[in-house]
Amino acid sequence: MSESRAFCPRCGDAVPERSASDANGPLRPGAEVELCDACYFEDFDFVDAPERIDVRVCARCGAVYRGNRWVDVGAEDYTDIAIEEVSKALGVHVDVEDVAWQIDPEQVDQNTIRMHCFFTGVVRGTPVEEQVTAPVKIARQTCTRCGRIAGDYYASIVQIRAEDRTPTSEETDRATEIANEIVADMEATGDRNAFVTEVGETDDGLNIKVSTNKIGKKISNKMLEEFGGTVNDAETLVTEDEDGNEVYRVTFAVRLPPYTPGDVIALADDDGGPVLVRSARGNLKGIRVTTGERYEASYEEGNSPDARKLGELEDAAEATVVTVEDENAVQVLDPETFQAKTVSRPDYFDPDAETVPVLKSRAGLHILPDETDD
Repeated sequence: MSESRAFCPRCGDAVPERSASDANGPLRPGAEVELCDACYFEDFDFVDAPERIDVRVCARCGAVYRGNRWVDVGAEDYTDIAIEEVSKALGVHVDVEDVAWQIDPEQVDQNTIRMHCFFTGVVRGTPVEEQVTAPVKIARQTCTRCGRIAGDYYASIVQIRAEDRTPTSEETDRATEIANEIVADMEATGDRNAFVTEVGETDDGLNIKVSTNKIGKKISNKMLEEFGGTVNDAETLVTEDEDGNEVYRVTFAVRLPPYTPGDVIALADDDGGPVLVRSARGNLKGIRVTTGERYEASYEEGNSPDARKLGELEDAAEATVVTVEDENAVQVLDPETFQAKTVSRPDYFDPDAETVPVLKSRAGLHILPDETDD
């Protein structure tokens, strides 16, 4: 390395000439020429480390407070969090090349982790190394989300009801599943404001309290998509936020149809025979148990045509087939009196069957589809 005509501004010694490819070439701040190696290393700080690192952690869910918000980090324990925070807090001099480092955590007490950090690198062709210790203090707090959950906070109520009946266990169980699925999907996208506050049964249905109006609306729409019915929403002013804005709580009243798949109903002013309900979404749809023909309610009737319930598919009893009379009639034994009775022959009737499911009601005896054949 040849001598240059430059001299160190601090000690006056000649500064060695460096190649153009040397990326370091450090200068003292404000100086026009670089320092010699001796003077440069007098002021050289390999690692810049804070005296202490404070970490705010939610004691309930493990979220970490960063910047001005709580963040889910997915750490298994506080040591993982401490290592990540130290990694962000430590600074390495820009002139150092080939930097390598490792951390050796030391658990001092429940709230203190001492992080022993070892660094190596190269500056001006000279190997350098340094060891720093950064204490990490863990402050256990409660994040906004967990605080709201603990305080039974909710912004929306979804009321699951049914017209002229009580919702079935299948409907209420599915409503609960839908609520949890929607919240899980929103949490997966990073939404920390999504949670189910409470699911409570009432005499006439189910109430689901959720954290946002968006969740309430999604639950309501999904219930209508799967079961049919209607939904109405109503706002109630509950308070004002810190900026003076009015805060409303929204109630979504979901009213399910009066009939569910599997119900057998007798339509008013209709002599086509009872209908086995297959779907109550949109217009009610089903099949005539006298003929097997498809039935669909008119647009005006929707999913709740004027009818009375005769029974359910699961109420069917097994009846012995006596004889097939013709293409419209079949003779079976009444499952209660064991007397032979002639009944309508729907097109789903299997003429080779020895027994068939039948429903006995005020409308008479009718053969139902054998669901085990589906």
